[in-house]
Amino acid sequence: MPFEYRAHIVQLLTAPSHAYFGRSKDGPAEVPTELPSSVEIVAHKGIRGDRFFGVKAHTEAAVSMLSVEAWGAVGEVLGIEVPDPAVARRNIVVRGLELDPLRGLEFELNSGDGWIAFRGGRPAHPCAWMDRMVADGARKALIGRGGLRVEPLSDGVLRVGEVAVRSPVELDASRAALSIRRAQPI
Repeated sequence: MPFEYRAHIVQLLTAPSHAYFGRSKDGPAEVPTELPSSVEIVAHKGIRGDRFFGVKAHTEAAVSMLSVEAWGAVGEVLGIEVPDPAVARRNIVVRGLELDPLRGLEFELNSGDGWIAFRGGRPAHPCAWMDRMVADGARKALIGRGGLRVEPLSDGVLRVGEVAVRSPVELDASRAALSIRRAQPI
């Protein structure tokens, strides 16, 4: 791949089941949520121990990514301090990585244990729960900033900390917080 970048994985999240389902007025489900320092990625299945691991309907979107810059932009739009990005329930939260250009493309991440290949899929759209869990208007502010769903194409381990990124296209970290209006993979 012609382009290589440095970014940071600031948070990893796994949960064995969904916390946000049903009516938001009833509050989130009490489910164990882990913020581990490393996760095991399994090709075509996802993150071992996560709610989407091996679920056929989610094979192409088994792992979700979010830019911490996009999460922070929601706070700027709403004029609030946003809570911990774990509230967004994305598996991999990154800093310094533009995600949108990776839709429909293969790219690689290496946090020190070898390269792991992924294929960028559809946007990770925000749900109505964000208005309950963050603030009124958070869902709207997250539209186009909710992140990216990806399919792992190889096995490996990802760790919190610096990550090398190989991409077939140029990426611009200064664009990580921008709201993207295209709804489907390109």
